[in-house]
Amino acid sequence: MPKVKKTTDLSKDPLGKLLLKLALPAILAQVVNMLYNIVDRIYIGHIQDTGAIALTGIGLCLPVIFIIMAFSALAGTGGAPRAAIYMGKKDLDSANKTLGSCVLMLAGISIFLTVFFLFFGKQLLFLFGASSQTIAYAWGYLRIYICGTVFVMFSVGLNSFITTQGFSLVGMGTILIGALANIILDPIFIFGFHMGVSGAALATVLSQAISALWVLRFLCGKKTELKIRQKHLQFKKEYVLPVLALGVSPFVMQGTESLITISYNTSLYKYGGDLAVSSLTILNSVMQMIFLPLSGLTQGAQPIISYNYGAGDDSRVKNTFRLLIGCSLAFVVAAWGTVMLFPGVFVRIFNSSSQELYEMASWAMRIYLAGFFSMGAQIACQQTFLALGQAKVSLFFACFRKLILMIPLIFILPVFFEDKLMAVFLAEAVSDFVAASATTITFLILFPKILKKGR
Repeated sequence: MPKVKKTTDLSKDPLGKLLLKLALPAILAQVVNMLYNIVDRIYIGHIQDTGAIALTGIGLCLPVIFIIMAFSALAGTGGAPRAAIYMGKKDLDSANKTLGSCVLMLAGISIFLTVFFLFFGKQLLFLFGASSQTIAYAWGYLRIYICGTVFVMFSVGLNSFITTQGFSLVGMGTILIGALANIILDPIFIFGFHMGVSGAALATVLSQAISALWVLRFLCGKKTELKIRQKHLQFKKEYVLPVLALGVSPFVMQGTESLITISYNTSLYKYGGDLAVSSLTILNSVMQMIFLPLSGLTQGAQPIISYNYGAGDDSRVKNTFRLLIGCSLAFVVAAWGTVMLFPGVFVRIFNSSSQELYEMASWAMRIYLAGFFSMGAQIACQQTFLALGQAKVSLFFACFRKLILMIPLIFILPVFFEDKLMAVFLAEAVSDFVAASATTITFLILFPKILKKGR
């Protein structure tokens, strides 16, 4: 573990430099995290002869992966802002007890999920749209991946408690060392040992274990204000319930990704077969390439907003939000424009052997991501709600985009269009634009009231 010196003053440092200082490492971490998440798909998609069908199998595993990530967010994204608010109020004991509660929560949930998916995972894959051709690839990957659930939960969930203190370089290191390990181990296990999708899963599990050890070592060390100590490992309602209340929104955001993927997989298989499901795996991966760096930007702003809201500095909270939404919109529009102009370039990253897959995914990408330019405003407002402790509002808009809009549209739009496959892909674009517009308008109305009430 490198020597770490905390030099960030969340209450006094100039906002532009402060956001850059916190966000840049977080953005770099999310870029690395993007590679961590999609490198398996890149290598698997290029397996000779079976890459396209193997990619479909990996796509079928995404609902389970999203569920595991959702529970990580429940404790991590729910607990870190609470700890930051306590720290802003100079109540370090409550902040540490919040961390201790989250450690117990993550440990218990990871054990339950591992046992559940080992027993019922294969049956669930068939419900998710697996066919006789794809089940071998899907279960071959999933049965190994879920054995590393505890590592995912700790590395993702507890890393938020590092970055929320301003130790953004250490937080980046969590993802960096795991991603580099995954990038190195993937080709060794997939191609060197000829393990295929099972090798990709094993490489991921080992990489996540390394990341988890990094996080635990830091939070048990001397450099951090938030420390994992036995006396803080308490499961008391006064600490657990606020975490759950705030964590419900990111939990729903991640968990509904599972429902969305299931809905998409079943509908796309109905209208376009395994090739359409494989295309969705590529489209989701490209979306991650845009979304994860954007998430890093909002992570950089979250400690500033939470701390200064707790300290009562409304002006600093407002200025941070203005800076955040401006940067978010600029980044998303630029990235979105590039993808819309050159979709084929991004498809080739994941598969270069199947012309059929290339043509379908390139065509579908312009439809699927047509409304994504608006998501800069969506995530900036959504994450600021979280940073301000507004769990109910954030939860509503998490549900609004995915449960109220997207999932029904996946099944409703094909009724009104002759091209059923196009209609299914269009559901994402319509949901993105409508939800971003509603969230932004609501935020602009409620933001002044939240700050006034907080005093």
